[in-house]
Amino acid sequence: MAVKLFVTDLDGTLLPTGRAVSAANVQAVQDAVAHGVIVTIATGRMYQAALPIAQSLGVDVPIITYNGALIKSAQGEVFYTSFLPEEYILEVLDFCRLREWHIQLYSDDVLYYAEANRHSQRYEDAQKVKGQAVGWDGLRKHMEQVTKLLLVSDSLEETDERIGILRSEFGQKVAVMRSNPHYAEIVNHGVSKASGIERLADELGIDIRDTMAIGDSDNDLPMLKAAGCSVAMGNALPHVKDACDYVTGECEADGFAEAVRRYVLQDV
Repeated sequence: MAVKLFVTDLDGTLLPTGRAVSAANVQAVQDAVAHGVIVTIATGRMYQAALPIAQSLGVDVPIITYNGALIKSAQGEVFYTSFLPEEYILEVLDFCRLREWHIQLYSDDVLYYAEANRHSQRYEDAQKVKGQAVGWDGLRKHMEQVTKLLLVSDSLEETDERIGILRSEFGQKVAVMRSNPHYAEIVNHGVSKASGIERLADELGIDIRDTMAIGDSDNDLPMLKAAGCSVAMGNALPHVKDACDYVTGECEADGFAEAVRRYVLQDV
């Protein structure tokens, strides 16, 4: 297939968590763009955290952020938003407060949490952003334009256990998914990287069959299945690899660049 739109996840795919994009991966993006392929990002990250990466790649198209809840160009043009209802946010916050779970709220692309701790510090270090500690009551004052909530846990087992609890309690109201061993993402139903790539392809006038997506985690699965063709990273979860058309090298070994050369540029 001739790929017209190539969509990549960030953490664990284009870049190792907490590190910059490698020179090889930047070159691969620029080579693809030079051959007429549109390259963009789909990530669970905040827009403000994804934007510098997009700019470093020379990407000048809308980027899919917050797992599809916000699609916005590097110039600030908004193409799509999906904000959580205030009543659902308050219910989840109260639920987590009773259990002393660390939860983060993203309002108008600003990060808020009740208190600064090891979870907030780990997140800020990895994402290269700075949040605001406002207390539990303070969180209730930031209900405008909330794209997602993020629960941060100590381990994969704890994350999966809490996801099960949240789905049982709130599954009819919100969607809950794991984006990495420590993160449980809470968004509106219908919000996903899959819906994001479909909306973006439509906006760009590209048939979904002419798209390719690459990723490594559970929150990438819908996008990988929705794209015309899919690539799993070598470090991807086994069931993610099983769901994809191809498997490339690991993130640490520039598997992204390998995928671009092998599966994108071969047809251009």
